[in-house]
Amino acid sequence: MENELNGRKYAIVVVAEGAVPKGGEVIIKGEAEGGRQHVVLGGIADYVAKEISKRTGKDSRSMVLGHLQRGGSPTTFDRLLSLRFGAAAVRAIEMGKFDHMVALKSPDIALVPLAEALGIQKRVDIHGDTVLTGKDIGICFGD
Repeated sequence: MENELNGRKYAIVVVAEGAVPKGGEVIIKGEAEGGRQHVVLGGIADYVAKEISKRTGKDSRSMVLGHLQRGGSPTTFDRLLSLRFGAAAVRAIEMGKFDHMVALKSPDIALVPLAEALGIQKRVDIHGDTVLTGKDIGICFGD
């Protein structure tokens, strides 16, 4: 509600796998394969998104950062990078830096002002290797 009062039409909620709903139990994807005796965490973000929608009547979606970064199952690098991004985002909130985003400026995670990040138009060479490779594997770029 406070976001709407301040003219913002969105909110970002960060949820850690393994988080437990108040009075509830850990949400899991299932049991580990191969007879190992531990559970596979996952699903808390979907749970939270559904609860937000149910309680507020607002559209809410969940996203796993590691999946977004690579478009598939996360690698160890993805998991560590998403952990670093999440921690940096929380530090930014603690510092009141709401007009910034976290970015990898290897080897460090840095805060970048949104105006700076949005002010630089990035162009893609349509004849470059990345686009040609995408086309080779069947990705349509609308042309």
